[in-house]
Formats: sequence, structure tokens, C-alpha cells
Amino acid sequence: MSAVLDVLLLALDLYQWIVIATAIMSWLIAFDVVNTRSDFVRSIWNTLLALTEPVLRPIRRFLPAMGGLDISPIILLLGIYFLQRVIVRYLYPMAMGY
Repeated sequence: MSAVLDVLLLALDLYQWIVIATAIMSWLIAFDVVNTRSDFVRSIWNTLLALTEPVLRPIRRFLPAMGGLDISPIILLLGIYFLQRVIVRYLYPMAMGY
């Protein structure tokens, strides 16, 4: 059971970095630092969107309009952090038999 929790924690950690990369990439695109007309940049952007949008879209539905400011990645990162803490503090000790 602890191996499954270790893999889950690793997957959550990896997803955190994907969310951060998506936020940074969106800033780079918004400030015209990177050009989405490049096939390489567009493929990275589409991959990041495909990985994060299914989770961010429901969060955006519940958030009020903030005048163009999207805080849904922050809410998602806080949710991932909370889930990691629950696993480490409650589920992991139960799996280890403490």
C-alpha cells in the first residue's frame, strides 16, 4: 500500500510542476516572449493545455470574475498541496502500520 501512495505522491508532485509550467508559459505567450506560430511552441502549449484544462475548467466555473486575473492555478496548487499533506499525515502512517 505504501508503494501506491508513493507513486500517487510522485504523480501529484509532477502535476504541480505541469501546472506551474502552464502558468509560466501562458505569461510568456501573453507578453509575446514566445511565439505560438512556432510548431514546437504550439505543440508544447497544446500538451500543457490538454493536461491542465480538464482540471482547471471546473475550478474557473466556481470562481468569480476577477477582471482578467486567473487564480485557478493557485487554487489547484493549494488543492494538490492539501491532498499531499492528507496522504503524508493520515494515509501513509496507516499504510505503514504506525
